[in-house]
Amino acid sequence: MLKKIEGFSKLSKAEKINWITEMHFEEATKAREILSIYNHPNEEVQQRHDEFIENSIANYYLPLGVAPNFIINGEAYTLPMAIEESSVVAAACKAAKFWSSRGGFKTHIIGTQKIGQVHFLFFGKIAALKSFFNAKKQDLIDSTASLTANMKKRGGGIIDIELKDKTDLIENYHQLHLTFDTVDSMGANFINSCLEQVAKTLQSLAENDEVFLKEQHAIEVIMSILSNFVPQCLVQAEVRCPVEQLKTSGGMSGMAFAQKFIQAVEIAQKEPYRAVTHNKGIMNGVDAVVIATGNDFRAVEAGVHAYAARSGNYSSLSQAFLEGTEFVFQLKLPLSLGTVGGLTQLHPMVKWSMELLGKPNAKNLMEIIAVAGLAQNFAAVRSLITSGIQKGHMKMHLFNILNQNNASDSQKEKALEHFKDHTVSFSAVSDFLKSNP
Repeated sequence: MLKKIEGFSKLSKAEKINWITEMHFEEATKAREILSIYNHPNEEVQQRHDEFIENSIANYYLPLGVAPNFIINGEAYTLPMAIEESSVVAAACKAAKFWSSRGGFKTHIIGTQKIGQVHFLFFGKIAALKSFFNAKKQDLIDSTASLTANMKKRGGGIIDIELKDKTDLIENYHQLHLTFDTVDSMGANFINSCLEQVAKTLQSLAENDEVFLKEQHAIEVIMSILSNFVPQCLVQAEVRCPVEQLKTSGGMSGMAFAQKFIQAVEIAQKEPYRAVTHNKGIMNGVDAVVIATGNDFRAVEAGVHAYAARSGNYSSLSQAFLEGTEFVFQLKLPLSLGTVGGLTQLHPMVKWSMELLGKPNAKNLMEIIAVAGLAQNFAAVRSLITSGIQKGHMKMHLFNILNQNNASDSQKEKALEHFKDHTVSFSAVSDFLKSNP
C-alpha cells in the first residue's frame, strides 16, 4: 500500500491522525485511542502545544521530578528535572543532601559571550579585503541598529566583529566572526537576524566599492548562522570539603575515597571511551534541567561536547584534586541559555519550573544547571568507586521491570521487599513474579 501523501500539513489534526493510523497501524482504532490519551483535555493548553511545531498530533510526556536540598552560593534550591532515566533524580537528591552539610555548591560566571558568523568567499587580494573591512566595520555594525536597539537597552548587543582568513581550510574562504551578549535570552533569532543583515550590508558595500570594482574583487556570501560552540559563555561549579568528611559508611577512609575518586576522574581525562560515558553522566543532570526550563538541549549538548574536545582529544569536563587537606571537585561548562523568549512564557510547565527556581536570570540559570551536572557526576563516580553503578541503578529500574511484567500492586509490594537483599535483573524479577502470583 502506498504510504505517501501530498499536502499533509494542510490537513486538519483529525485528518492527519486518521491518515497516520489507517496507513501505518494494524489496529487503527487502538492507535487513535493512544493519541487521544496523550492530547491534553484542556483545549487551550493543547492548542498551545500544537502551535509549537508543525504536524502536531499528540504530546510526548516525560516525567518531571524535583530534587530538593541544593545549596548554591548559600541559597536553597529545588531543581526541576524532566528525564526518563530511572536513577537520575535519585542520584541528584543524594548528591545535594551530601553536599548540603559540607558547604554546598559554589559557582561563578566566567563569561557570557555568544558567537555568530557570516561565511563568505572572497576573490581578490586579501590586503584589499582587510583594508575594506577596516573601513566598513562600523557601517556593518550600524546596519543592525534597528535590530539591536531593544537588546542594547537591556545591556546587550553586538560586542565586536572580526575578519578571519580561513583560506588555509578552504580556498577563498573567509568569515565575519561576531560576538554578542544576549543578556537573558538565548538569542538565536536575534543573532541570526543580525548576521543576515550584516551579510546583506557586506555584499552591498562590496558591490559598490570603487577599489573592488576597479580591481574586479568580489564577495560571495555562502551563509549566515549562529554557532552553538560558545567557549566564552562559560560557568564553573565547585564543591570542596576537608578530606576526612568523605569517609564512607562502608569503612573507606576519607583519604582513600578522595584518592580513588581523583584517579577515576583522571581516567576520564585521559581515556576517551571513559570520558564519553563520564560526560554523559554530567549531561543527565544538565539536560534534565535544560528541558524542564524550556531551553534547547540539542544546542547545549553540541556545545558542551565540542568544548570537551577543544584540545583535540575528547576529555572529562570535570576535574578533582586535593588542595592542602581539602578535596575539590570542579566542573566548567559552556551554556547558552535563556530565561525570556522561546518557550519560557508559552509552556505552562516551563513557567512553573522557572517559578520553582525563583525566576532566575540567564546567569543564575547557568549556575543552577552547572550544579546539576556536577551533582550528577559526583553521584555517579562515588557509586562507581564504592558499591558499583548497577546496585542503585537497578533498584530504581525495578519499577520499570515490574510494569513491563504487568505486576499487580501486591506483587510490586512483595518485590520491593524481596529485592532489598537480592540482585535486580529482568529474569530475576520475572521468576519472582511467577513464584508469587
